[in-house]
Amino acid sequence: MVEAGAAERFTGAVTAWSQRHGGVVFALLGTAIAIAALLGILRTLMQLGLAHTDRRLRRESEHAPPPWIAPPVSVIIPAYNEAVNIAATVRSIAANNHLADVEVIVVDDGSTDGTADRAEELDLPGVTVLRQENQGKPAALNAGIRAARHDVLVLLDGDTIFEPDTIGQLVQPFADGGVGAVSGNAKVGNRQGLLGRWQHLEYCAGSNLDRQILHALRCIPTVPGAVGAFRRSALTDVGGVPEHTLAEDTDLTMAVTRAGWRVAYRPEAKAWTEAPVTVPGLFRQRYRWSYGTFQAMWKHRGALLENGPMGRFGLLYLLAFHLLLPLLAPVMDLYVLYGFIVADAPLAFIVWTVFLLLQTASAGYALRLDGESLKPLWAYPLQQVVYRQLMYAVVIQSLVTALHGTQLKWMSVRRTGRLVDAPGGSVART
Repeated sequence: MVEAGAAERFTGAVTAWSQRHGGVVFALLGTAIAIAALLGILRTLMQLGLAHTDRRLRRESEHAPPPWIAPPVSVIIPAYNEAVNIAATVRSIAANNHLADVEVIVVDDGSTDGTADRAEELDLPGVTVLRQENQGKPAALNAGIRAARHDVLVLLDGDTIFEPDTIGQLVQPFADGGVGAVSGNAKVGNRQGLLGRWQHLEYCAGSNLDRQILHALRCIPTVPGAVGAFRRSALTDVGGVPEHTLAEDTDLTMAVTRAGWRVAYRPEAKAWTEAPVTVPGLFRQRYRWSYGTFQAMWKHRGALLENGPMGRFGLLYLLAFHLLLPLLAPVMDLYVLYGFIVADAPLAFIVWTVFLLLQTASAGYALRLDGESLKPLWAYPLQQVVYRQLMYAVVIQSLVTALHGTQLKWMSVRRTGRLVDAPGGSVART
């Protein structure tokens, strides 16, 4: 006889309680599964319905389009150790066909790999390189904003490539004086391999489709750091780019919306960004994004008491589909697996398959809306089995970290320079 340790005693106590209260456990599991199923169905219906509505409204506006505007633009590129991509990024901006003045400000945030030198070696007209000690991305953005001459500010990361018409497309919503920020259409440039295809599908069927939904509801919570534009007056109203969260883009967008400005989505403004090429790199990136989003949600929780779109729709959408659904969906997967393998209940697998088919159809619709080929759709069912579990783990770990009050540090992702192979990469070689 060996005395049980604390872990064994805890496991035994939980198992014994579950056996004595099997009805309660079954009811809890059933409730969790029902909520997850309802959220999944609701999100699919919203994606299909509101995205279609947003698309229809755009088509109607095309029949009587507003006058094309071409305000002067300041492009700000914060960069930390982006030597492998910075030349392609700056060249893509310099190759723009915007009809007004475009100044480019590269802010090197204490890089140790010669990022600033690479940008200066290009010797392109209208490009200024600023150097500062490493203070973080928000500080680099704010330094660029202070140095900018123009009132329309385009912000992008140092691993992003713009198409020639991206700037011109991105600024069009500013024809409406109530628009304070515009989100562009971020796309995965390095789609090679299964991991690249999964991230491409996630961007199109997840992030970009969400933006179309939230654009229809006028409560976009995030203008992505890869491609976004702001009025200087909107940034002044909120005190510049905030430094309090790891998702400064979400934090800033929520603040702009709460200040009374409208955030628009311009899918024609395409930008190609480098996605992580390894599973650990992907986990670190999404862990930071998820944790930073939770920070921003908590920081702006006061919006729930305001009569504004961010409180009425935006925060509730994030809470339901970016927190509750990822937490409850693994319970459904485990329950279906148990029912199919252990409990001899093939109906559970049939129901799960129907859900998978609905989600695949929704992903196909998202690809069509985004003007993308349906060929990568073959990888979507496998994505739901493998990739989705990784994203669940990211959300769970982020929530646990937040509840513990642990301050997460910025986690960089190693760049490969494969961005020049993106569909828009030919711009970078010119």
